[in-house]
Amino acid sequence: MDAVVKSLTLNIPEAEPAQDKRPVVRPSREEAEGAIRTLLAYIGEDVSREGLEDTPRRVIRAYDELYAGYGHDAEEILGRTFGEIGTFDDFVLLRDIPFYSHCEHHMVPFVGKAHVAYFPVDRVVGLSKIARVVDVYARRLQTQEHLTSQIVRALDDSLKPRGIAVMIEAEHMCMSMRGIAKAGISTLTSQFTGAFRDDPAEQVRFITMVRGR
Repeated sequence: MDAVVKSLTLNIPEAEPAQDKRPVVRPSREEAEGAIRTLLAYIGEDVSREGLEDTPRRVIRAYDELYAGYGHDAEEILGRTFGEIGTFDDFVLLRDIPFYSHCEHHMVPFVGKAHVAYFPVDRVVGLSKIARVVDVYARRLQTQEHLTSQIVRALDDSLKPRGIAVMIEAEHMCMSMRGIAKAGISTLTSQFTGAFRDDPAEQVRFITMVRGR
């Protein structure tokens, strides 16, 4: 399989770039369903035919699930930690966390796996919480690069670890099923902080463990 590799080995910036925080005015569910009917008509469908009668309702219900990340807070998820780790002083790695996201440019899926590791300081977080953080950010309109950095920032802000390593590999349907239409291309992004950034040997150990050798 051919691979397109985008490697990001960066320091975490002091703050996110300033963004316009104007409140989002959400339309009603009825208005959202009406928008789906408009799109169906735009592509040339007969919105009154039997097979499409309930499609707008089903699509909006699916959107509630696919974009559920907007309703969750990573800081809250990572809020509870545990101190009973004995003399453990190595990194914790979660490998092959599956995720499903949507490209913010075309609103088509990209699907892949995330690999997340961190060096705890005194306390650890429940393993499922890290997988949930991946989902919180994946279930939003995204770019893979931003998804990578958001996971890193959430872990750094909440856990203050000695180092973080995040690697994401995914296939983007906006390349596979439209545009250049090249299926099977894998995009890889990575970001390292602290001990992982400063010690290339730790990066190698992380990648080796991710690859399962």
